[in-house]
Amino acid sequence: MSVRIGMGPGLGAQLSPGEYWRWIDHCEESGVDSLWHSDQLLGSTLEPVTMLAALAARTSRMRFGTNALVLPFRDPVVIAKEFATVDLVGGGRLLPVFGVGAASDPYWNATGVSSKGRGGRANEAIELVRLLLDCEQVEFEGSHYRYHGPGMHPRPARSIPLWIGGNSPAALRRTAALGDGWLGSLMGPARAGAARRGIEAALAETGRTIDSDHYGVTLFMRIGSADDPQVEGARQGLLSRMKQMDRSVGDDAFAVGPPEEIVALIRNFVSEGMSKFVALPMASDFGDLMEQTSLLVREVLPAVED
Repeated sequence: MSVRIGMGPGLGAQLSPGEYWRWIDHCEESGVDSLWHSDQLLGSTLEPVTMLAALAARTSRMRFGTNALVLPFRDPVVIAKEFATVDLVGGGRLLPVFGVGAASDPYWNATGVSSKGRGGRANEAIELVRLLLDCEQVEFEGSHYRYHGPGMHPRPARSIPLWIGGNSPAALRRTAALGDGWLGSLMGPARAGAARRGIEAALAETGRTIDSDHYGVTLFMRIGSADDPQVEGARQGLLSRMKQMDRSVGDDAFAVGPPEEIVALIRNFVSEGMSKFVALPMASDFGDLMEQTSLLVREVLPAVED
């Protein structure tokens, strides 16, 4: 397997635009594999599709993706156009991951879209996005979406792999039916391995295949001590948000410790079939984020990436 570690802005640090770009430049220059943005319409995060376009222009090496884009309240035709554009101008570096969101998330009311049936809408939207990106002419007639017309032009730089995010049984079935890869979160190695085996069992029934290298997890990471105040603050913030979404969070959702413990944890994930990782640093401010990034690059990446 080809082990790779990307990063997201993480938890805690609120960056100015200038600080954000200095961090991106640091990631680009130091060997971070990829950069990821989450999708929280009403949260204190940057809008992900907008940032993909900015990253395509700012960087030349790193790949970039969504972790994960909430598809059911978005127009799949617009998303396909945006993705084709970003992938083309970025030289084929786009890595989209799709999710369905939680029923309790506030953006359903904010957008006037019902959370009911979001799984079915997401399934159809993924199918339609794939057709629009890959085909010259599209004939799609679903229960939620209908489209009869040309595929996207200009074409993306390559056939874009569409990954699925989520830990629920429905998300695993969706991955087996429609995805090119899977990105989990809030879980330790054993649960991640069980999820992969569940996807593979479903794949055997569908007759589809997923590249064995296309399984990964998001890790909330702090290289240092579990006693660092940033760890507890980030932990409580995440626990509060997950409680609102009726989701539990165990201690194995956090990767905290000295570099050798982080390396050992990642190797445990690899032994369970995971090869792609998104590290979300628990950092207090810009300087702390830069230091966490440097520690990851210096102490962890050389030990696990091949």
